[in-house]
Amino acid sequence: MLSYILKRILSLIPVLFVVSCVIFLVVYMIPGGPATALLGMEATPDQIDALNAELGFDRPFLVQYADWFAGVLQGDWGTSYFLHQSVTEAIAEYFPPTLSLAVLAQIISLILSIPLGILAAYRRGTVLDVTCVTASLLGAALPGFLLSMFLMLFFGVYLHWFPVAGYASLAEGLGEHLRYLFLPALSLGIVQAAYITRMTRSSLLEVLYKNYIQTARAKGLGERRVVLKYGLKNGAPVILTAIGQSFGSLITGTIVTETLFNIPGLGMLTLTSINRRDVFVIQGVVLFVTLLYVLVNLVVDILYGFVDPRLQPGRK
Repeated sequence: MLSYILKRILSLIPVLFVVSCVIFLVVYMIPGGPATALLGMEATPDQIDALNAELGFDRPFLVQYADWFAGVLQGDWGTSYFLHQSVTEAIAEYFPPTLSLAVLAQIISLILSIPLGILAAYRRGTVLDVTCVTASLLGAALPGFLLSMFLMLFFGVYLHWFPVAGYASLAEGLGEHLRYLFLPALSLGIVQAAYITRMTRSSLLEVLYKNYIQTARAKGLGERRVVLKYGLKNGAPVILTAIGQSFGSLITGTIVTETLFNIPGLGMLTLTSINRRDVFVIQGVVLFVTLLYVLVNLVVDILYGFVDPRLQPGRK
């Protein structure tokens, strides 16, 4: 198991290196630049060139990348020209709302998806199964922004149960914090629940007709115990992988939701930085969320090794 974990960790190094190259290249090719955004539209080309030279953006691409990557390795991710703080400080300030939103959305998705996936597999071919599958397909096909607007209109405008925009930190109280996050988390959770429901159903259907399941039934074990203890346990690796991918997507894909609900998270920071051409913040945030996504998948791979009997020593 230890060698498996070390191999997975070492395999992340080239991935992160390639990602850093792509990030820097994409940002480097964005028209305009921080000099244009800082000086405004009325700035002359000479003024823009002078500021670019002062900021070091007139140097060759490889030189700029080498300086930036060396700084990243040393913990210096650059400084925002507009926020007047380091990129790491900006990420630390804007990350908690995104993390809270992702965690709550993941909890909602699991509450919805795991029971529905189990019921759909257990009642395969029935009206309940068709309803669950249809609902999951609709949830996956419905655009996230449209679902968010519907939730805002129904629960916020008509019923006045939840605020339609804004954010309350944990310092203002857990109840108020969850109250502001519930609608955006619900919109994200429904989309992720659709994916996890399908994966749970397909994983259980794959194992419920195995020989050991039929043997357990022949021994007189109750159907609920067979499904939950043997079926769900052996289908856990696929479900766990789906949950890990879902949480990674929640961390990296909140830009639209945070913008609609005016949540000051990493998504809002990214959008604002793109509009301002704040290149170091863009590069830092994208690299940070990529690192998080990779780490989440690494944790899933490690947990996979514990729940999959094929990867456990002494078992075949």
